[in-house]
Amino acid sequence: MRKISLNLKPIPAVKEIFYFQSLKRPLIGTQIPAGFPSPAQDYIEENLDLNEYLIEHPMATYFVKVEGYSMINAGIYPGDILIVDRSLEPANKKIVIAIVDGELTVKRLRESKGKWFLMPENPEFESIEITGDMSFNIWGVVTYAIHKMR
Repeated sequence: MRKISLNLKPIPAVKEIFYFQSLKRPLIGTQIPAGFPSPAQDYIEENLDLNEYLIEHPMATYFVKVEGYSMINAGIYPGDILIVDRSLEPANKKIVIAIVDGELTVKRLRESKGKWFLMPENPEFESIEITGDMSFNIWGVVTYAIHKMR
C-alpha cells in the first residue's frame, strides 16, 4: 500500500471530545443466524465493553455526528455517530473526516491518476479534487458508524 502525504496537522482547539464510559453488558454466548432460525442457548458467555470492542487507540479517537446525505450508499446516514481514529494513516478508499477550506466533511478518499479526491457515496453529490490552492487537512479515519436501525 502506498503512503499518502496529505498535510496532516494537529486538531485545532476542540470544545468537547466524547468517550464511552466503561459499561460492560452481557454478551450472549451464541451467534445469531441471519438465515434460518436455530434453537437459542440461554447463557452469557462474557461481558462486553464497547470501548474495548470499538476503540483501538483511545487517546487518538473521537466521535462526530453526521449531518447530510452524501454518504448514504456507504451506510452513513444523518444523525449517525462516527468513530474516528486519528492514529490511522489515511489511505486510498478509506472514509475520512477532512477539513476543506474551513468546512468539515466526511468522504471516501480516492486516488486516481496521481490526483486525490474526496468522493461522496451518493450520486447526487459532486466529488472534491484535492488541490494545492485549497486549505485541506485530514482529521482522521472513520472506523465505525453507529446508527439506529431504520
